[in-house]
Amino acid sequence: QVQLVESGGGLVQAGGSLRLSCAASGRTFSRNPMGWFRQAPGKEREFVAAISWSGGNSYYADSVNGRFTISRDNAKNTVYLQMRSLKPEDTAVYYCVASGSLGVTMIRDDYDYWGQGTQVTVSS
Repeated sequence: QVQLVESGGGLVQAGGSLRLSCAASGRTFSRNPMGWFRQAPGKEREFVAAISWSGGNSYYADSVNGRFTISRDNAKNTVYLQMRSLKPEDTAVYYCVASGSLGVTMIRDDYDYWGQGTQVTVSS
């Protein structure tokens, strides 16, 4: 059974930082892209960041580009999201995702595996 388990969420003041982690189990994703989506209350789930299997290519939503950094450790089957200069509008449940295919994508439906989510709350 494949599981993606996120950790590292919490409450932080605006301007602060958080680092999310997502550990995968049940299969290896060392040859597959992984990423992060988020969903704020009353809003659609949206793309945040994605990374290729090698870590050589990464993609970001415009709203987080320059503030968030995605990385991965294939030996640990884990993907990370370093978030800096956090804003109240970053408040959301953050979901880790993994794809069963090879190409990196920003499309929600292209990701086959989803974590349960971790809450990030940024106070003003």
